[in-house]
Parts: sequence; C-alpha cells; structure tokens
Amino acid sequence: MALNNGGLDTPGARPRVVVIGGGFAGVATVRALRKSPVEVTLVDRHIYNMFQPLLYQVATAGLNPGDVTYFLRALRYRQGNVRYRQGLLAGIDAEQGRVRLRDGSSLPFDYLVLANGVTTNYFGTPGAKEHAKAVYTRSQALRIRDAVFRQLEEAASRGDRSEGLEVVIVGGGATGVEMAGALAELRNQGLYFAYPEISHDHMQITLVQRSSELLKPFKPHLRTYAKKALAKRGVTLRFGAGVKEVHAREVELTDGESIRADVVIWAAGVSAHEEVAQWGVPQGEGGRIVVGPDMRVKGMSNVYAVGDIAVNDDDLPQLAQPAMQAGRFVGKNIARQVAGRPTRGAFSYTDKGTMATIGRRSAVAQIHGLPAMTGPLAWYAWAVVHVFQLLGGRNRLATFANLITRYGQFYRIHPNPIIGEIRPARVYGVEPGAPRTDTSD
Repeated sequence: MALNNGGLDTPGARPRVVVIGGGFAGVATVRALRKSPVEVTLVDRHIYNMFQPLLYQVATAGLNPGDVTYFLRALRYRQGNVRYRQGLLAGIDAEQGRVRLRDGSSLPFDYLVLANGVTTNYFGTPGAKEHAKAVYTRSQALRIRDAVFRQLEEAASRGDRSEGLEVVIVGGGATGVEMAGALAELRNQGLYFAYPEISHDHMQITLVQRSSELLKPFKPHLRTYAKKALAKRGVTLRFGAGVKEVHAREVELTDGESIRADVVIWAAGVSAHEEVAQWGVPQGEGGRIVVGPDMRVKGMSNVYAVGDIAVNDDDLPQLAQPAMQAGRFVGKNIARQVAGRPTRGAFSYTDKGTMATIGRRSAVAQIHGLPAMTGPLAWYAWAVVHVFQLLGGRNRLATFANLITRYGQFYRIHPNPIIGEIRPARVYGVEPGAPRTDTSD
C-alpha cells in the first residue's frame, strides 16, 4: 500500500502513526511499534493510562488512584519513537490523512488507530445519568468513594442508628459483583469499630440484576459460588427486575417495587461515546466502530479500530485481553506494511480465561487449560494476573501490597481505608444536606 505523506514534505521522513486512546489497546499498539521506523503520536484526553479492572478498588477505598494510573509520557523511557499529545478527537479526514482535535489543531497520519474505548451505557433509563454514579473513570471512582464516606460521617455526626446507608448497585456482571463484594468487605472488616456512633449493619448493599444469574460469561457452578459468596457477606441480591427509573433517593424497579438508595452505582453496561457519530466512521451495535477481520475500519484502508470501541463479526468480548491482543496485532501489521512485508490477514483472539473477585480470599476464575477455580486459589491467581498487567513497577508493588494487606491474609484484619477529602458534616452551623454557602477547600 502506498503511504500517504500526511502533509510531510521532508524527503525520507518516517511514516506517522497516530493512536487515539491510551488504554489497553492503544498502549499495546504503541508498544508493538517500538522497533519499527515510524513516528508514533499517542493522543488521549488524560495524561495517564488507567487500569480500569481495578477502579472498583479505588471506589471502595482499597487502592490509591495513583496505584492504577500510569503517566503516558513515561512510555518514552523505553520507546524513543513515541510522543504524547493531550487532546480529544473531533474529526477524521482519511483521504488527506489528518485528524482534527477539539482545540482546533490537526495531526497528519499515514496510519490511524482508534482505541479510545467506550463509556457508561444508561440504556435510556430516566434519572440514571443524573442520580447514579458510574465507575468507568478515575474521577467517577473517587466520587463513589467520597459519597460513601460522606454519608457515613454525616450519620456519625447525628449519632443516627435508626436509618442506615443504602447502597444500590445496578448490574450483575464482573464490575457489579466486584463492587458489591468490596463494599461488603469494607463494612464487615471493621467499619463498625471505626464508627462506634452507628450500628454494625448501618451500610446495606443491594445488587439489582435484571436476569436470574450473576456473571453470565462464567460457568454455572462459578455463578452459583459467586451468588452464595455475596449472600454470605450480607449483600442483598435482587433478581428478575431491571431499573425503571432512578430518583435522588430511590431506585424504582420494573416490577413496581422501589428501593431506598443513598448511593446508586451503575455497572450495567457500556457504549461508544456520542462524539463517535461525528467522525464519519461506520457504526454498529452500541455505537461501536465496524471493522473487518484485520481490524481495519470498513471502507478505510489506513484506519484501524481496536479494543472496546471496535466491533466485527466475531463480536469480541469487551475485556482487557482482547484489547491488548488486537492492539499488538494491529501494531505488528502496521510495522509489516512499513517494512514492505505482507500483513497477517485476520485477527484471531486467544481466550486465556476470565476472573472476578468477590471479597477476602474469594474469587472465581476460569483459565484456559486449567480447571475452574474458586476461593483462595482463584483469588491469588486473580491478584497475580491483575498486578502483572499494570504498566509500572511502582504500580505493581503498591497495588500488590495494598491488596494483600486488605484481602490476602489468613486472619481477619481491620481495614485502614484510603480516603479523600470529606467536608465536615456541619459547615458553619449548616445542617448536613443543606445547600452550601462557603467555597473554601
């Protein structure tokens, strides 16, 4: 394929590869081009890579936000042909080989890789976007954590033992199950010691799942284990009804019942960002970009899409492993094109298995080539796999230490939650919940 110079006038200039998105797929693509004679520009709205599978640990005060984020510019420490640019994609001109960013600037490209991920899908549920808290970004995870501890502090200041904190989690996939289990462990391992002003069972956790099963991608006996493990930890499971509407302090179900909710956590699904519709690319289910077998965007010879944003006939699962494998595949194919070598035809995903943690030394894991695992063995396997998927050595060390301290010990310990800035329950005599009049930090 002839390369489009993308506005480069310098004879012999290296081909330019622009990668949109610094998640699993984007970083894998960049790394696959490490030894290729190209100039890579990585564009992301954030200056960090975020390890999304452990965000729920940030939301439940188990990890620092810095434990699961990695400075994207640090990729240059081991890869000199990559540059980082903070920005948001606004448009694509595939014929001219340029992408336009929200700030009005543009970048030339010979190859473009769209790996910008997806966002929370509220499925049009009234009130969900306004009142529920998603757990797909670092800031969202911190808002959940702060909301929980703010409610606890306000209850403690009132000495209120009559009305508990009600947390409702919507969605019975891995994120919902892991969030419910982590919150239950946070409560059960000793919050009642830290908060003597409130009752032991002050925090009530309810998980709402439209179907009758948790963790659908897992084997039936692993789903059963997860259900029993959550129930053992005091999580209320509500099956068979979806969410009809979310109110400020209440979740209305499709069966007509309502549940009081002080904090609603939405873990029910994802979809493409709305701005994808403005890029002139073909879209399929959930607004995702339609790609062919080799991950090229349909109708575009030098534009690829990988990770959660891409959809093809194989309908790959929206998980870390498919994203990383597809990113490496596309990066290597671009390197082959640059070198004038034939590319590999179709991407083939190797399913290495999937895991989900439930709580202290409790998890489910189905790993390719091994028997299905539950309990402590599955938990340690989950911890090792997730820690080694983190990008930085400091991230791995800090995360492993925090996880082992919180969950991995054979004896029960009281947690020391990693918390943020919680404003006083009473500010200059204002009652909790009343409108604030001060703007100080």
